[in-house]
Amino acid sequence: MRVRIYQPARNAMQSGTARSKGWLLEFPAADPREIDPLMGWTSSDDTQSQVRLRFDTRKQAEDYARDHGLEFEVLEPHKRRANVRMRGYGENFATDRRMPWTH
Repeated sequence: MRVRIYQPARNAMQSGTARSKGWLLEFPAADPREIDPLMGWTSSDDTQSQVRLRFDTRKQAEDYARDHGLEFEVLEPHKRRANVRMRGYGENFATDRRMPWTH
């Protein structure tokens, strides 16, 4: 079984980077999902695919996989450049503005 080790992306609904610092170890789905003909729900007998282990560092996740005899694949994170404006929100209330601010 080959597990994935990756750093999760930030939440698309937030501008912060909370919960995106750690690393996840995720097991793949062993069985395909089936559609229930009566209700239309998708289901699977595979409970291992629901397991997601959190680690503080990449090394801890790799050590866990080695200790338990798991093959692993590490997906490198794509870092984005920080979008920091010089004065940002505080510029709206600055006392040294060149022009008066109105709507």
